Amino acid sequence: MTPQQHLQAAAALRDAARTGHFIAPLREQFTDITGDDAYAIQKINTELRVQQEGRRVVGCKIGLTSRVVQQQLGVDQPDFGVLFDDMVYGDGELVPAEVLHQPKVEAEIAFVLGRDLDMALPGHADLIRAIDYALPAIEIVGSRIAAWNIKFVDTVADNASAGAYVLGTTPRKLADFDLRLAGMAMLRRGEPVSTGAGAACLGHPLNAVVWLARTMARLGAPLRAGDLVLSGALGPMVAVTPGDIFETHINGLGSVRAAFAAAPGGDKA
Repeated sequence: MTPQQHLQAAAALRDAARTGHFIAPLREQFTDITGDDAYAIQKINTELRVQQEGRRVVGCKIGLTSRVVQQQLGVDQPDFGVLFDDMVYGDGELVPAEVLHQPKVEAEIAFVLGRDLDMALPGHADLIRAIDYALPAIEIVGSRIAAWNIKFVDTVADNASAGAYVLGTTPRKLADFDLRLAGMAMLRRGEPVSTGAGAACLGHPLNAVVWLARTMARLGAPLRAGDLVLSGALGPMVAVTPGDIFETHINGLGSVRAAFAAAPGGDKA
């Protein structure tokens, strides 16, 4: 793709987010698009949000941490997107319909860093020293691509299908629970809709975060103290309908609730 095509694709994604008129897959509009093109498109919209809208980058999200999903999309690694300061909602806080785009929810473990990870090749020991605490989280993914008809390049360009996220309020040190064996259950109004465990995230959530830390270091944008990382889904994602209430329990880490407005126009409570 040419730089002009990068700008064109980025503008199409922004328009889809603004209007709710979702677009055809980028891989169909730009048949020569590569993974590098997709990240270039993502970067254009990230920079515009910071420079023109005054948004602040607060961390990253990791996607495609399920081996099954990777196989479906024909890739052998995760992807990443950017988290902005206006994406976060508190436990039980009403999420307005107008900020969502074909929303689905995933249960995840969020990590907050207490140290920079600016070495050339961060490892697991570096990461364990750097993590301040973990929190339960519900990621609300969204797609500006019509009908979620995505492959790797589509989701990467679309900021890894980021939408919003809800953070719990029970911070835990890593020594306080077993990340790999932490069982997860997500309920919709009391009915189970998704189950899993830490091992579903690349075998261990820290594997996913090490991948991200190394990727960001290689790109010259290392993870820093204070950054939040959503480490990837612990179980299957679930589609959201207006008025839904989800509660996620993660063994040893606590619980978090996501509540959705019944119709467009709902305000944050």
